[in-house]
Amino acid sequence: MPAKTTLDDDRAVPAEAVTPLIRGVVVLRRLTEAGGTLSASGLERSTGLARSTVDRIASTLARMGYVRLDGRDVVLAPRVMELGNAYLAALGLPALLASHADALADALDESVSLAVADRDGIRFIHQATRRRAMSLSFRIGDRLPAERTAPGPLFATEWTDAQWRAWHERRAADPQDRGFPAVPPREHTSPDEDEEYDQDFARRAERAGKDGWALDDQLIEPGLVAVSVPVRDPRAGGRIACVANVVSHTSRHTAAHLRDTLLPRLRTAVAEMERELREAPEPAPGPAPTGLATWTGASKQELGREFVESLARGLTVLTAFGAGRAELTLTDVARATGLSRATARRALITYEHLGLVRQSGTRGFALTPRVLSLGFPPLSRTSLARIAAPHLAELAYRVHESASLAVLTPSGEEIQYTARAATARVMSVNVTVGTRLPAYATSLGRVLLADLPPGERKLDASGAALLRPLTPRTITDPSTLTAALEDVRARGYALVDEELEEGLRSVAVPVRDRTGRVVAAVNVATHAARRTVEECVREVLPELLETAGRVEGDLGVAGRFARVSVE
Repeated sequence: MPAKTTLDDDRAVPAEAVTPLIRGVVVLRRLTEAGGTLSASGLERSTGLARSTVDRIASTLARMGYVRLDGRDVVLAPRVMELGNAYLAALGLPALLASHADALADALDESVSLAVADRDGIRFIHQATRRRAMSLSFRIGDRLPAERTAPGPLFATEWTDAQWRAWHERRAADPQDRGFPAVPPREHTSPDEDEEYDQDFARRAERAGKDGWALDDQLIEPGLVAVSVPVRDPRAGGRIACVANVVSHTSRHTAAHLRDTLLPRLRTAVAEMERELREAPEPAPGPAPTGLATWTGASKQELGREFVESLARGLTVLTAFGAGRAELTLTDVARATGLSRATARRALITYEHLGLVRQSGTRGFALTPRVLSLGFPPLSRTSLARIAAPHLAELAYRVHESASLAVLTPSGEEIQYTARAATARVMSVNVTVGTRLPAYATSLGRVLLADLPPGERKLDASGAALLRPLTPRTITDPSTLTAALEDVRARGYALVDEELEEGLRSVAVPVRDRTGRVVAAVNVATHAARRTVEECVREVLPELLETAGRVEGDLGVAGRFARVSVE
């Protein structure tokens, strides 16, 4: 079976395209479509590539931190989201409009999304979802067929004749929407029914152009309804920058009721978004990545044949784009990545062929929404526990002790374990995910309490009753504990010696989000007979700090434009 060297079509590959880069993009795309995990043999079957090629691509992507190798499986890792982040940062819309969408979702108690046009479909760039049994399952980066959505008819009002022809060709070739993994396939229908379906979309687009809004009345699946309004960019001649979309379920609203009750508030929110676009200053260029060419060269030197340097270098080209760097010339890309102009040029030619980059102006290039198809959707709703799990496993393996991640409960009195990696020992610390323990007597809790303002720690006289002795060593005096927390805050770690349970010694460090706020803590717990306090500080603490740094790095990438649950 020949390798599938394009993503969606059979156009001839340009002579100057980088074949290993095409193959790497296809692997990332197949992993994305599979939900983030595929076995190496599964990738071999789905891509048509030789197993040795799949293994080399996987090894290269693992070196870049874009995947991790888990036994026979290749698993997307949070670091791959930096590719989608580059597009979203360059686009600028999430940074400007997300807060408005979030506020509208809170006010309406309904899910709100922002979508951009992606050829004959739409792609989500922001989601503010409600926690319900029946809730929106679409993710940032998911692509939907235009005709089955509320935003689609609005975008179609700006389609050229060539775009309408491309849409008709796609509909004829894929009447069941098999090319859109994020939506349920349409049931098989007759040619006459397909023709009426297409004509109905054309009528919906014409009506949307006149009304300035559009409805989705269960076009995706039964029960799902939505209303959309275009957000126009005053700086781009009033063209549609994105579409704001309110989604609900027929158990709460019919499509007509959704239109009648929520459309006015949606229009008000869109007016605020357009004001934001009109008044926003041009973004200052953020720092471009540095040292990438040197890093890829060193990796090739170390890994040899298992590292596909042309793939790694090609992927770094996407990260050259970002906030204030929406359009780059060939020279800009070469300077940002440290690659030669010839190497950068071949990568851009490859991406243009794959639809990931488009020509912008006379000499510039810009990323397209299709970049979000490279790993972003499956990870856009990840959790801190999932991010931390592989790092905890590595930590437990290195120190031969159990490692855990915990968060502070809303009451502020307890910690709750959310991730854990245990080691096989005759005598081990027996704690499971979900376990709650008193915060004041644990190393994890003290790290989390230390980051709180003193008035929120519940350690004053009124809270003294909470400090009951669990062992003879437990600190129960509020002022003594307050001093201990200040010491933890100053040192950056907590070591608790037999205060929760006799014989149990543990050390913990904080995990911070992009703003520097402590959102969780990681620890290593051991029996006092195995390591002294001094050995915990000397041997375990550096490993803990390194692990926390890796978790924070992944959290920073994953949480830049997507929400990461810390619970």
